[in-house]
Amino acid sequence: MTITHVALWTRDLDQIAGFWSAFFGAEVGDVYESRRRPGFRSRFLTLGKGPAIEIMEGPWVAPGDPAELERAGFAHVALSLGSEQAVDAMAVRAEAEGILVAKARWTGDGFYEAVLRDPDGNLIEITV
Repeated sequence: MTITHVALWTRDLDQIAGFWSAFFGAEVGDVYESRRRPGFRSRFLTLGKGPAIEIMEGPWVAPGDPAELERAGFAHVALSLGSEQAVDAMAVRAEAEGILVAKARWTGDGFYEAVLRDPDGNLIEITV
């Protein structure tokens, strides 16, 4: 059994697609617009060989509070960058863009990671 994709709701499909493309080099798929559910649009983001991320929007999606760190649902997405140097470099970039939540560090459970936040407030761990 494998995960094929995870999905994130957003209020701005184009903004989130642009963020993942610019910040992580994600390949952004074509927009899908539902004929059965008016207003529903989605796109798939591909990062290397891992599972895809489906981003979805609809006019019914309530805005989230970007300052709220913990809420029901998935806590974060973790991306492996392959090296401490890559984590450090991306953390510096995230800090310059004002989206760094936690600086790079070794955690108690043995991960070298930093944490940043996407435009919707979702947490993204970047790890070795």
